[in-house]
Amino acid sequence: MTSHDAPAGGRTAAAITVSDRSSDGRREDTSGQLLVEALRSYGYAVDAPVVVPDGVDTVAGALRDAVAARHRLVVTTGGTGMGPRDLTPEATRTVITRENPGLAELLRHEGARHTPYAAASRGVVGVVDWPDGQGVGGTLVVNLPGRPSAVTEGMDVIGPLLGHLVDQVAGGDHS
Repeated sequence: MTSHDAPAGGRTAAAITVSDRSSDGRREDTSGQLLVEALRSYGYAVDAPVVVPDGVDTVAGALRDAVAARHRLVVTTGGTGMGPRDLTPEATRTVITRENPGLAELLRHEGARHTPYAAASRGVVGVVDWPDGQGVGGTLVVNLPGRPSAVTEGMDVIGPLLGHLVDQVAGGDHS
């Protein structure tokens, strides 16, 4: 199934892996594959992960491409740590319209149940509002850490909320 063959309700998503080593072939993209599997398990049509090297321009470009493709949900994995090339949050902030710190904090809080290093994740969550005339609502963007276990744990936290969150971002009711 491709993202253009959406399940009922048009629920499409994009998965973006941010990794210098995966983008140049030095490491297999395990996290991206786990992310795709998790998104599909929550009913989203999603293609293979897009893999980009770390950096503001590469990540922001991939996010803009996913928004331009009218995905209602974009989840990134990688680039949220403290390293000098971990710039996914900075790139995300150049693209999103509105940030949701509560969801990002929930991911860190629940991640801390598994490892104290979850507190070092600088991932953000936010919304990209679509311009007038481009459809109603926008795209939810979620940054997850790059470790495979962090992807699984993060999707376990946010996955059950996605239906409601994406519906709200698309202009649905708050009930």
